[in-house]
Amino acid sequence: MESSRGVNMAGNGGSGQRDEDAAECRQIIPGAETGGNGMPARTGAQYIQGLRERPPNLYMSGKKVKDPTEQPGLQGGINTMARLYDLQHDPKVGKEMTYQSPTTGDQVGLSFLTPRTHEDLDLRHRMMHNWARITCGMMGRTPDFLNVSLMSMAAAGDYFGENRPEFKKNIQDYYEMVREQDLVLTHTLVNMQRSRSGAATALDDSLDVALSVVKETDEGIVVSGARVLATLPIADEIAVYPARSHRLPTGAPGRTSFAFAIPCDTPGLKFQCREAFDLQRSSFDHPLGSRFEEMDALAFFDNVLVPWERVFLYGDPDMCNNMSLRTHQYLHSGHQVVTKNVVKCEFVLGLANLMVKTLGLDDAPHVHGMMAEIIENLEITKALLRAAEVDAELDEWGVMCPGDMQLMVARQMFIRMYPRMGE
Repeated sequence: MESSRGVNMAGNGGSGQRDEDAAECRQIIPGAETGGNGMPARTGAQYIQGLRERPPNLYMSGKKVKDPTEQPGLQGGINTMARLYDLQHDPKVGKEMTYQSPTTGDQVGLSFLTPRTHEDLDLRHRMMHNWARITCGMMGRTPDFLNVSLMSMAAAGDYFGENRPEFKKNIQDYYEMVREQDLVLTHTLVNMQRSRSGAATALDDSLDVALSVVKETDEGIVVSGARVLATLPIADEIAVYPARSHRLPTGAPGRTSFAFAIPCDTPGLKFQCREAFDLQRSSFDHPLGSRFEEMDALAFFDNVLVPWERVFLYGDPDMCNNMSLRTHQYLHSGHQVVTKNVVKCEFVLGLANLMVKTLGLDDAPHVHGMMAEIIENLEITKALLRAAEVDAELDEWGVMCPGDMQLMVARQMFIRMYPRMGE
């Protein structure tokens, strides 16, 4: 069957469709450049090859994953990710997916664009909407989420320079590297909390397991501890930075205050994946789990060396707590989230409409009411997204930022909307 957005959700009813999907994602589009450290916008085949050459240190069901691209439970999501990158070279919409790099002149992913005007925001919106249509809005952490976050941090490089002058160059160099190599990032923000009773913060009962700096060397900082939750660990790099919703307590040790990024195959870094939602069954019977399993993982750091050039903040709890607000990172990631949620509403509406027609319930009044409720959810989310874009303003870093309140309302309302639409 086809969803309302034209995404094939059924296949041919068996494992053959899964094989065809995988084969399609491994084809390199003619004319696309391959290899090299300065590659432009990647293809799906290049993303998959990158995972094979430098696989992240993943563990599933107590066993190390040797090749994530062939791992049951991960393969379907990886193939869908590959489709996202192939879309950057699609003859029909490829021009909406990339822009010219300001440093190399290559075409790079448009989610890296630093928006300076309302028109830039609109371009980015279309790009994110196109990616969300591939996943029907079901993958919450496609690469554009962290691409726009990293962009906002780099644009606010002076903020990081307030911590240490070299940190400004670090964050800007890292952003440029990720943009030019079109890398996939995962991230982890929150320390593991063992008990929720009597603890004001996640640090109060877990300093012995919280991710902390255990040593400084000439090469960098050495960190140990655990973090949750790394969504999309089928990535090239992991970004570790403070969570806006989990502030460090007053007087928190400087060794717990930092922001950095490292490759996912760094020695000492391990990802413990949860049980997969992809049950390796027919894509006809399991159209979502077989395609959109992006995976979540706990991230364990065992004396991991973070080179100084990969450190963006260090030793200042206040700067870590204020990072998201001062850089407006949360506004740009929120823009991606609400854009994705619009597509998710469209998919649910299309699916519900197909069910109504299939069951012959077109004339049932109570069904009309439920369909109207889904339409209301879609239109409210679209209106809030549009209002956020229209009311966008330049921040102190010269970046066009979507409206704060509109995005916040849209995200909070969707928490209630989505379960209700499933009913």
